[in-house]
Amino acid sequence: MTKWADIVFTDAVRAAQEKYGTRDFNTRLELSDRTPDLDEFIMGFIRSRDSIYFGTASASGRPYIQHRGGEAGFTKVLDSRTLGIAEYPGNKQLITTGNLTENSQAFIFLMDYPSRQRVKLWGRADIVDDPEFIKSVGDEIPGRHQPERALRFRIDAWDINCPKYITPRYTEADVARATEKMRDRIAELEAENSRLKEQN
Repeated sequence: MTKWADIVFTDAVRAAQEKYGTRDFNTRLELSDRTPDLDEFIMGFIRSRDSIYFGTASASGRPYIQHRGGEAGFTKVLDSRTLGIAEYPGNKQLITTGNLTENSQAFIFLMDYPSRQRVKLWGRADIVDDPEFIKSVGDEIPGRHQPERALRFRIDAWDINCPKYITPRYTEADVARATEKMRDRIAELEAENSRLKEQN
């Protein structure tokens, strides 16, 4: 089993921690190391996301981050160490696809803005052309192209960050749910106002 700290805290990172006085704090984090297997909370968090950021790098180390989005649950949790994402036709640049052919190391960043929570996943990914695998991670979405390929992401480590500096942001659906009772009450008052006007 690869330790989380061995992936995240490289020699250069540990040297930076020493330089800036945070090494003792991070040594305590290393002692509380965790298994790379996702727990139920993290799996549920992944399934609830409708947006993720997927990071890869070229063989020379040039980083690339791509946004992926879809209906909540488009990132499939296949087991406690494996995720699957269907690849639909996009901008045809295929930078992520090309990077993964020469450097399998990848990273997923997931953010829940309303609850100010973020999850980070380190792992290795590959492109899968097998029709059965693609079908297992794809969704039938009316009016949308069928998936062409699929990403398979094998998790080596994960982490949850604190909510510090995360500005809460809300989707239209979040706002609609939060204001539903208020909008219903406004409709009732407007109807009552109309009746009173008719009586006068």
